[in-house]
Parts: sequence; C-alpha cells; structure tokens
Amino acid sequence: MTPAHTTAEQPFRLTLSQPRWSATAVTMEDAGTAGERLVARVRIVLTAVLLIIPLYQGLVIRSTENFIGLSVACAALAIAVLMLVLIDRGELRSWAGFATTAVDVSMVSAILVVFLIAHEPLTATNSRVVFECYFLAIGATCLRYDRRLCIWAGVLASVQFIGINVYAVMNWPLTSPSFGSASYGAFDWSTQVSRVVVMLVATVLAALIVDRTQRLRQLSTVDRLTGLLNRGYFDERIEEEASRARRYGRPLTVALIDLDKFKQFNDTYGHAAGDDALRTLANVLKLSVRRSDIVARYGGEEFVVMFPETPVHEAMEKLETIRERIASLRIVVARRTVPAQITMSAGMSSWPEDGSAVDEVLFAADERLFAAKRAGRNRVVGPPAVREVQVTLPFHQTERVSQH
Repeated sequence: MTPAHTTAEQPFRLTLSQPRWSATAVTMEDAGTAGERLVARVRIVLTAVLLIIPLYQGLVIRSTENFIGLSVACAALAIAVLMLVLIDRGELRSWAGFATTAVDVSMVSAILVVFLIAHEPLTATNSRVVFECYFLAIGATCLRYDRRLCIWAGVLASVQFIGINVYAVMNWPLTSPSFGSASYGAFDWSTQVSRVVVMLVATVLAALIVDRTQRLRQLSTVDRLTGLLNRGYFDERIEEEASRARRYGRPLTVALIDLDKFKQFNDTYGHAAGDDALRTLANVLKLSVRRSDIVARYGGEEFVVMFPETPVHEAMEKLETIRERIASLRIVVARRTVPAQITMSAGMSSWPEDGSAVDEVLFAADERLFAAKRAGRNRVVGPPAVREVQVTLPFHQTERVSQH
C-alpha cells in the first residue's frame, strides 16, 4: 500500500524540514552533560594531585617559583570545584563545553607559563611530562560527545603551545647551540612543530571517535519508525529527572498517550497507514513541546511525554492543545476516497502528588489513561484535583472506525 499522508481542516502544518526537537540531538546533549560531569570530577582529582607537588615544595623550600606554582594549582582546583557545582545544578549553558575545554587546555599551558616566569624556558618548551597533559585535555573532549569541542581543544592547545615557544625564543637565546640543558636538551623548531602535528593528529582521532560514538548511540536510543526516543532511554532519563526534582523540590509531570482504536485502524486501512498514523502523532508531539521536555515511544501505539519543572495543570493544557491538533488532522489513504481520522487519549500524573517513586507516578498515569479510554476516548485525564479536560470530537463526514 502506498504510504498515507495527512491533511488538516485547521491551519496546522508539520514543518518537518526544520524540526525544533531532535531525538538524536537530545541524546547527544544528555550524553554530553553526563560526560561533562565525569570530566569535572576527574578534573578535581587531577588538580588536587597536582596541588600536592607545589604544596610540599613550598613547605620545604620557600621560593617565588613554588609560590607561583601553588597559586596556579589552588586557582585550578577552585575552578574545577566551581565547574562541578554549576554542572550538578544544571546552570551551564550550551557554550559551557567550549569554556570548560578551554579551561582544561589553559591549565596545562599555565603550568608551562610558570616555568617561563621561573626563567626555565627549556623546561617550558621541552617538558616531557606537562606537554603530554595536552593529550589528556584533548582526549577528555570525547566524553562530551561533540566533535566541535575536539577540534576546539586541539586548535587551542596548538596555538597556546606555539605561543609559549615563540615567547621563549624571543626572550631567551634558545636557538643558540650553547644554550642547552642536561635534562631537557637543546631547543629545536622541527621538534616543536612535530609535537604540534602529533597534537593535531590526536585531535582528528578524537573527532572520529566522537562521530562513531554518536552513530552507535543513535542506534541504541532512537526509535527507527517515529524518530522519537525509545523506552530504554526514557527509563534512564526519568530517573535522572526524578532525582533532580527531589533534590530541588521542583515539579515533574508525566503523560502516557495512546492512539484510540489503533488495531481497528490497522485492520481497516492497512499497516502502512497505521505506521503513518504513528509518525503523525510523533511529529505533532515533538513539534509541540519544549526542548527540555522528553518525548518517547513507549511501545506499540503508546507514547510518553515527560515535562520537567512543569505543574500538572500546565502540562494538561499543553496536552489538550496537542489532542486538538491530532483530532483536526485527516489521513489520506491510498485508494480511499474518504480520509481517515485518528484521535488520542492521555493519562497524566505528577511528582510528588502521585507518589514518591517513578514507578508509582507512571502507574498513576497508566491508570488515568485507562480511565480516559473507559470514558469514551479522545480526552485527557489528570489527577482528581485537576479538572478533567474532555472534548467530544465532531466527525464531520469522515469515515468512522468501529468501536471495540
């Protein structure tokens, strides 16, 4: 059967060419946030370990060099703790990854600058230990699931390292054959350029790893038919949102949505039209919610929407608008002169009113979904304290599917 398409009696258009909501983008953003949190914790551990060295040396030998090293390490640790606090509170914006990546790279460069301040230019340019920390900063960008950050880290590290070398050559006779060190040897531009090339190669590899990881994550978290998130991802995400709601005392609302009489729809119009009906509902849902809301295919013809930081009455108003949009659509089926119609029923629940655990909240939403079905379908049913939203749909001369 030729795939069906939809029309609407009311002026509602599915602008799929420029969607406001992408399941792949959402999963990558969430993965990046989790990775950013992991990087923040590792950053604290590393800076705390690095703080031990100047702290010990400062107690044994009181010098300007040790004081500078201790100051840099303390500042780095303070920044690392601040980053973790901001991430845990969800206050970092989309550009935060660029800022934290710049901090990681710049902390490595800051250590090399300390050697310049201490009049040890060969240590700054030829260090075998500190230089390798650039690769740690570049590798850490893989956990952020963003190729742009890999490139940003590699380019920034290369520019900063070249800048340190240029400054050292301009202020010390490093290119002189007599200027050398038993520990770090002589300065050589070809060696420095080679190190930068290796950093750029590592940057390309990190970007390729992220690209591959994104593809694998998309396969594991996105429903192929509708393009929505799948149930596995939703189960993980709702636990995180519930934990955040408990921590900060914010509301969390969940809606379970079901296409009415879907089996009869398939039997009457065929599975191709049924798939189109599922995609239609999925498209309306993802075009009607905020980026922070989570929409997933829960199984079969059932969908689930999670509204973080949204009271149940506000979510019900939004879902009623979606219900009206679905009811206004007509699905034109191949070899049928009369367009088909779909409607949806929904049950809504919220934390903490409907339970302290995720299972309890989902159970309450499921019970209200069944209540909407029993009450005649094509309606949204919420908690008893909230007015039930109910509308009887005029069928207008459309072909009517028989009841169960």
